[in-house]
Amino acid sequence: MEIAIVILNWNGKKLLEAFLPSVIEHSKEATIYVVDNASTDDSVSFLNTKYPFIRTIQNKENGGYAKGYNDALKHIETDIFCLLNSDVEVSANWLTPIIETFKNEPKTAIIQPKLLDYKRKDYFEYAGAAGGFIDKYGYPYCRGRIFNTLERDTGQYNDALEIFWASGACFFIRSHVFNDIHGFDEHFFAHMEEIDLCWRTKNAGYQIKYIGTSQVYHVGGATLSSINPKKTYLNFRNSLYTLTKNAKGIVLFLIIVRLFLDGIAGIKFLLEFKPKHMFSIIKAHLSFYLNLPRLLKQRRTTRNKIKYFQRTSIVFDYFVNRKNNYSSL
Repeated sequence: MEIAIVILNWNGKKLLEAFLPSVIEHSKEATIYVVDNASTDDSVSFLNTKYPFIRTIQNKENGGYAKGYNDALKHIETDIFCLLNSDVEVSANWLTPIIETFKNEPKTAIIQPKLLDYKRKDYFEYAGAAGGFIDKYGYPYCRGRIFNTLERDTGQYNDALEIFWASGACFFIRSHVFNDIHGFDEHFFAHMEEIDLCWRTKNAGYQIKYIGTSQVYHVGGATLSSINPKKTYLNFRNSLYTLTKNAKGIVLFLIIVRLFLDGIAGIKFLLEFKPKHMFSIIKAHLSFYLNLPRLLKQRRTTRNKIKYFQRTSIVFDYFVNRKNNYSSL
């Protein structure tokens, strides 16, 4: 079984210097590619000089995570794609349980390892922790991370489990599945496009797994930090995109509820003296409504819409019932 590790880079020479060595050392089973998303630094010349054996693909423009990978993966022939962020340190034997799972489970199309925090290695990392789920109103959460509360890793998630979505920070997918469902939705640009892809993969009848015996360490926020209003805009807009395209049932009701809940989030930002983030939510909703006809058209092409949530409302559980870890839900 052939596997290609594909690292998307944009002006990330320092990250490549820091994290490529661990990938090279612990990934003998794979071919490594770096996809450059029209960087303006000297990332490509650095790679060509320091790591001439690494295969590089140069995109003509920075189309974000979604288009960047869509464009690059057309040029790679392999059985499994591993989409790996440039700010991830991998560990010894991290690929072994992933490859074994793909070999033994033909209906498993996507896999995520355990994601730990590079800066606090005994804590889970925000971007994916121990596997992702989604609540009734389209808000994502993880085992090991609910909103901004991160759990300490004590081995509680050293299991293998079917999940709803896998983190784009370290995302394994069968190449034929990626191609069959037409890859990422490029309208997303970045953030939550992996949840949309996972949802479409589930709707196509495949499974998504978390494998806790494989672990990596993620810095997080290397491209857009949590304090960047653009990240707030993309997260709220893309969450609405994902819900509208894929959710089972009457989507109008969900949109109305989200309008109310996102409004509360906007007020919270205002009270925290973060007006730019409040305006980002307003901008996200305006963009969503302008794109609603396209999203509804995409929705009509989605097959086998499945029940997507495990809980009623993660917002209510977390902020009202004060349940701040997965085991208490």
